[in-house]
Amino acid sequence: MVGIAHLTAGSDIEHISILFLGIIGTVNTLITIIYKDTPGLNLKRYSSTLGSLSLAGNFAGMLIFGLLSDRIGRKFGMILATFIVFIFAALSAGAYGAGGSVGGMLAALSAYRFLIGIGIGAEYPAGSVAAAENTEDPGIKPSSQHMLFVLATDVMIDWGFVISAFTPLVLLWIFGENHLSIVWRGSLALGTIPPLLVLYWRLRMHEPERFRKGSMNRVGWKDYPVRLIVKRYWLRFTAVSLTWFIYCFITWPLDIYSSAIITTIIGDSAPLTTSLGWNVVITLFYIPGCMIGAMIVDKVKPRRLMTIALVLQGIFGFALSGAYTYFATPAHIASFTIMYGLFLSLGELGPGICVGLLASKSSPTAFRGVFYAGAAAMGRVGAFAGTWAFPAIIDRFPAGPQQNSGPFWVGSGLTILSAAITFFFIPEVSENHMTNEDIKFREYLKANGFDVSLMGLKDEGTVDGHSAEHRREVVGGGRDASSDEDEKKGAEAV
Repeated sequence: MVGIAHLTAGSDIEHISILFLGIIGTVNTLITIIYKDTPGLNLKRYSSTLGSLSLAGNFAGMLIFGLLSDRIGRKFGMILATFIVFIFAALSAGAYGAGGSVGGMLAALSAYRFLIGIGIGAEYPAGSVAAAENTEDPGIKPSSQHMLFVLATDVMIDWGFVISAFTPLVLLWIFGENHLSIVWRGSLALGTIPPLLVLYWRLRMHEPERFRKGSMNRVGWKDYPVRLIVKRYWLRFTAVSLTWFIYCFITWPLDIYSSAIITTIIGDSAPLTTSLGWNVVITLFYIPGCMIGAMIVDKVKPRRLMTIALVLQGIFGFALSGAYTYFATPAHIASFTIMYGLFLSLGELGPGICVGLLASKSSPTAFRGVFYAGAAAMGRVGAFAGTWAFPAIIDRFPAGPQQNSGPFWVGSGLTILSAAITFFFIPEVSENHMTNEDIKFREYLKANGFDVSLMGLKDEGTVDGHSAEHRREVVGGGRDASSDEDEKKGAEAV
């Protein structure tokens, strides 16, 4: 029960953080409506800039805190991330331009989005990694380790997207379309409360046992075995990073432009509540994918599940692209919603739940924060590229309903590429994989002359100090033929 409590405390802020990430699409829509007649404002460019600055903050936060979470600790990163998210969420809700300037207000909002992005990015290598490490605590059944990680991370994230879509709709019902400023500011302001609530659990939690046993924070910078690490893990890091890049390149822009796509389909004359309501319905399609994935990921295994789901998503996306002109009409809005929603759901069934799991469990504890942060940062680079590339892709297609189908054609092709990368270059992750990886990494370092007595927090000892009986039990348990084969393939490649 303690492990599960710590796992939850290590991931709740992800749900909170996604409130800010997911809500930006609706905020962009509302700001465009409110200030569309303001002279001298390029709102289309502002929309892309706002999303890009948030991504840039994510990127910086991931890399900085990936290093800090390995050198200082997971708890430190999570607590600091909580404060950053709270402070700059409050400032975002109260963004104001000098003298009431709209341009100044948008500039301030953009700056705050960058800074809050740092806090959100900090959460990934601290909270997600801590959640992964706690899944192998004593008392956690090996057959449910992956499920618990998915429930604590991606399921939380997807429910965050749902809430972020529903919150502005509720405020719109309350205040009406004549008070849209209250709607977007209130949506951001409500997100300041949950970080303070989760802070209580984070202050009481301990560092994960895996970190206490496998940390290398006592190793000096000059003695850090960077060359050995790169030699052994470059292939899987590159593969995981590429799949995360592709996933975010596709998913992020589609989420940001979902409100615009719906508005195009239902027409400009439809009430704003109708547009936001359909946006909530589409966002709900994330849930079946992540929930079904959580239930089957331990049995199917992450790499296999991700490969299958990516292939299915690609096939489904090509079908949706070809029939887009039929669906993109008010008469077929329900059919479009189902098709688009299933496309998103397949994305969650595969890379949505698996890419973070593979990133967090494919490396040793000693540099898991850096490994995960680097892969996640590549995902943000993909999101940044997609945010700017998708409008250009749309503009390249002929004007009309077919124009918005461009991203689906490109995205579907990329999912097939991602499936190939996953299948051929990423090792499978089995039960107790992190424990096994720590032991093999230690043996690898020892064989290459590294002093493994420096591993582990001071006075905590090391995994090398476990009894021989425990080592045999852990290394031998939770392995299958595919895992051994993948591991051998990766070793031969490096």
